[in-house]
Amino acid sequence: MTKICIFGAGAIGGFIGARLAKADEAEISLVARGAHLEAMRAHGLRLTEAGEDRILRPRLASDPGELGPQDFIILTIKSHALPAVVDALQPLIGPDTAILFAQNGLPWWYFYKHGGRFDGRHLESVDPGGLLWQRLGPERALGCVVWQAAEIAKPGHIVHVYGDRMPLSEPSGEITSRVKLLSGLLIKAGIKSPVKPHLRDEIWLKLWGNLSFNPVSVLTNGTLGELAHDESAKRVLRTMMLEAQAVGEVLGVRFPVSVEERMDMAAKVGAHRTSMLQDFDAGRPIDLDALLGVVIELAQMTGIATPALKLVYDLVNFRARPGTVEPSDRRH
Repeated sequence: MTKICIFGAGAIGGFIGARLAKADEAEISLVARGAHLEAMRAHGLRLTEAGEDRILRPRLASDPGELGPQDFIILTIKSHALPAVVDALQPLIGPDTAILFAQNGLPWWYFYKHGGRFDGRHLESVDPGGLLWQRLGPERALGCVVWQAAEIAKPGHIVHVYGDRMPLSEPSGEITSRVKLLSGLLIKAGIKSPVKPHLRDEIWLKLWGNLSFNPVSVLTNGTLGELAHDESAKRVLRTMMLEAQAVGEVLGVRFPVSVEERMDMAAKVGAHRTSMLQDFDAGRPIDLDALLGVVIELAQMTGIATPALKLVYDLVNFRARPGTVEPSDRRH
């Protein structure tokens, strides 16, 4: 039976793991920590969705060394935390292990088998020193775009908020046996995970909203709905998105919708506080480089001016610096 480890089984990882465990088509294990892990050990993993509760009991571990090599690792921790888990991942990695990187933002493997003029280029903003490229290897990477939202209602209890789409791809766009196998297992688990030959276009579609709404939400404390309906905020968001679009198109990205249509997508989510704002409010590190810093790096590589992106990046970087704003004051 195919062995799949969910590494970092928080809200999204717990949701994916619960769905896979429910389908019972693969041997599922979850690596988690703290009160969340202890609650799952004591009571099982509780998944609430569409008004239904279910208790699942996948294999649990705090130490990946207990699990041994896997066929697939699904990494659901934030991008900025990836370098810190490279050593912990090693016991899970066998000769043929593939790693699905389920993070928001532009992935560190972006230029692996890209085929353009930057083919094989390492991105310092999302892979400082090339650690991930060297220690994990882009040849193991599978990409995806996570369109689901979930939350931990309390330790051990995952609530699926919305979304069931998570397309997959090889960096090269090839349809390999490994990506077909993982796609099939996720689809059987009720997650819409078709294999996409042009996943980078969809990565940018989600990034387009995240690189603008998320950092601006940190500066304004606004929800998606509030930002998408305020004319002053929309002018800033529109300028950021147009600058990013110019960078993406130089790299061969095709944007399937207009800026206005993409803002409408965010508006429909309504009174939702972005994940970056939630992390900022809680005093946790934020994914500023994966969502915005990397686009500025790409702009420098391609010679495109992005003054609005740089301005917002600098302001958010200042505001999120440890000690600048106390966590208790961050909602004010």
